[in-house]
Amino acid sequence: MKSFTYYMPTRVICGRDCVLEQGELFRELGTHAFIVTGKSSAKNNSLGDVLAALEKNGQTATVFDRVTPNPTVACVREGIALLTAAGADFIVAIGGGSPMDAAKAIATLAVQERTDEEIFAGGYEAKALPMVHVPTTAGTGSEVTPYSILTNDARQTKTSITSPAMFPRLAFLDGKYMENLPVASTVNTALDAFSHAVEGMLSRNATPLSDMLAKESLRILYPLLSKTAGKLTLEERDELLYASMLAGMTIAQSGTTAVHGMGYSLTYFYGVDHGRANGLLLGGALRLCEKKKVPALGEILLACGDTLEGVCATMDTLLGKREDIPRERLEEFAHAAMGNKNIKKSAYEPTEEEVRDIYLNAF
Repeated sequence: MKSFTYYMPTRVICGRDCVLEQGELFRELGTHAFIVTGKSSAKNNSLGDVLAALEKNGQTATVFDRVTPNPTVACVREGIALLTAAGADFIVAIGGGSPMDAAKAIATLAVQERTDEEIFAGGYEAKALPMVHVPTTAGTGSEVTPYSILTNDARQTKTSITSPAMFPRLAFLDGKYMENLPVASTVNTALDAFSHAVEGMLSRNATPLSDMLAKESLRILYPLLSKTAGKLTLEERDELLYASMLAGMTIAQSGTTAVHGMGYSLTYFYGVDHGRANGLLLGGALRLCEKKKVPALGEILLACGDTLEGVCATMDTLLGKREDIPRERLEEFAHAAMGNKNIKKSAYEPTEEEVRDIYLNAF
């Protein structure tokens, strides 16, 4: 058996109205909650449920709702200043990947001082304010990972920071918060979750346990993928959220691979949604794996219950018209991607020429 360790300390609570029905769990984390969110949480009532649970417990709350997609260091600094002024002692993240990423960085940097230049240098202690995460999209799985992904302007990309303390203490999963999620957000976040499960199995760091989680995620998620462009039932939303969590648990162990490393340039320079960026590149990466006879590909397709061409066709339908990105820019992105650590984590480590071909074929 391959030697590995498994660590996932987050307590996960799933079910309808779980925030309201098990809100007493907030009590064990502190007395003053700092809520990190975007503007949509007020519309889907996730913020209302969290505030009601905190009020019932007699806990105070301060809301920071200025998080925007692809959070920056400046956003994190603003959050830390407000948290410190309020005297909050734990954090509740509500939303998709961006609020959860920002919350993790705020929770960590509030107790570990670093200059802006030092933030992406690694070497974090296992120390952060305790967190609760309430995901309102089915994609990032950030509620069960130790990663925060921030915009790194110095390198003109997105970069992860990590610490075991970035695992949330609690995660509440309720599909009702996604009931009115726009179609584009539903599709893009589902593609992100799909990419997590697939990339987890294509990682050099994959383990038997992470593969088991990934396969179960794919078994649930893939049949729903083609439905995300239409009307989903609430039960299907629940299944997507659960599959996204399993994919998050996968990459918490394995990390992501070339697709994520390549996608960051599309997001940074052209504003392509993160999940969509992954989807645009994933088909080409899978075809390269077929060419190089990567063993995990067969297991991935078996879990999906489809052929490689079928999987690629499903993604192509969801992705629709491609962005217009000049060839020379894509070639620059290929060169830049080779410096990303995710490339080296891939079970098959692609050459710069192969990375360039994936970009060019995607557009």
